[in-house]
Amino acid sequence: QVQLVESGGGLVQAGGSLRLSCAASGRTFRSYAMGWFRQAPVKDREFVAAISWGGTVTRYADSVKGRFTVSKDNAKNTMYLQMNNLQPEDTAVYYCATSRVTAVQAPQYDYWGQGTQVTVSS
Repeated sequence: QVQLVESGGGLVQAGGSLRLSCAASGRTFRSYAMGWFRQAPVKDREFVAAISWGGTVTRYADSVKGRFTVSKDNAKNTMYLQMNNLQPEDTAVYYCATSRVTAVQAPQYDYWGQGTQVTVSS
């Protein structure tokens, strides 16, 4: 079993920044890739970013490339998502999840957190 807890969400104005954290416990954190997904109201959950177990490989959705950065601190069992130049279309609940590969598709992830709300005002 793996437990994931997201934090760091909130309300920010367009152009602002937030850093999300995903704290993991239960399974050996460093052995698994991890990802961030988001879901806006009446929309499907979409991939945002992923990072390999060693932190050397990252993948991003086109919509966030150049603005978001994913990182991982295995010593702290924590993954981060630094989000800069936030826009209203980034408003969503953000979820972290674990996977055996650095995947972009939600079905390849097994454990999920409860999510943290990010709201960007214009």
